[in-house]
Amino acid sequence: MRGGTLYHGTVLHNRLRPRRHRMSYKVFSLLVDIDALPELDRKLRLFAHNGFALFGVHDRDHGAADGGALRPYIEGELARAGIDLGGGRIDLLCYPRVLGYVFNPLSVYYCRDGEGVLRAIVYEVRNTFGQRHSYLIPVTGETGVVRQDCPKEFYVSPFMEMACTYHFRLVPPEAEIVAGSSLAVSIEEDDAEGPLFFASFAGEAEALSDGALVRAFLRYRLMTLKVMGAIHWEALKLVIKGMRLLPRPPPPAEPVTILPSPPIPAPDSPAAR
Repeated sequence: MRGGTLYHGTVLHNRLRPRRHRMSYKVFSLLVDIDALPELDRKLRLFAHNGFALFGVHDRDHGAADGGALRPYIEGELARAGIDLGGGRIDLLCYPRVLGYVFNPLSVYYCRDGEGVLRAIVYEVRNTFGQRHSYLIPVTGETGVVRQDCPKEFYVSPFMEMACTYHFRLVPPEAEIVAGSSLAVSIEEDDAEGPLFFASFAGEAEALSDGALVRAFLRYRLMTLKVMGAIHWEALKLVIKGMRLLPRPPPPAEPVTILPSPPIPAPDSPAAR
């Protein structure tokens, strides 16, 4: 259906230091054109926008978390970064609500201009303490895999120091998505000593329909509860392994960290090859 796609795949977490720890589980994510949410609500019996259904997306779960429409919020943040999409499409990758409940550790906005060119990525991060923060990173000239880096500004795991850097690697969705096409998001977190933690999601597309939603519900029963349960279960395992809990600093004063546009490499530079 226009405006929505399911991605079936696997989430992987791999901690390298000071205690090795690995986990993986099957999930599905929903990719939606944020402008198409009302239309999806009308056309799908099992999906609701800002209402209750088997699956749903609520504006208050994202963006400013005040229930306001998502496009004005994202466009406002893009304007602060000097980016004008000219009415181009904004796709949101997230877990949907399942029977009214959701927890999204990471939601990703793919922001394209009117020509379909990817201009920016917004990474919306939540922790289990009810806080959220976003990183807005412009995209300049990348084709294929998008590589982006930024300093860590927001406390997520009670086992991770703040003095770290994120390295994002993405295979974004195609401008025109077909069944079976792939999408991937990976994050490497490192500190002064090197790689510390790796997380990834890789999925395969299925067209969004009521039938697809029924199959997803049966295949991933109460998935969003499973996500929250897995976070706490794996945290308990880390405590048993001897990991110490780190104090939680206050969140950043600004809800969005905006990274400057990277320089465009010269045509004959190694980065451009």
